[in-house]
Amino acid sequence: MQEKIENVLDKIRPYLQSDGGDIEFVKFDDGVCYLKFLGHCSTCPMMLMTLNDLVKDSLINEIDEIVDVKLITE
Repeated sequence: MQEKIENVLDKIRPYLQSDGGDIEFVKFDDGVCYLKFLGHCSTCPMMLMTLNDLVKDSLINEIDEIVDVKLITE
């Protein structure tokens, strides 16, 4: 599962990295993918929009086992 998730995230990373940010896979548990934003993305006021509109949509559409995506902010 982690490899599938990382493959999808690798498609998204260039957009995040172009703004000085990145994304990290934390864990997958019971249909939920947990991620963490890094760099500028971790403090960006648009981070929730990016999560929902880009990251969550991509993961749910490409990986049937994922039913939700949550952000770790610690």
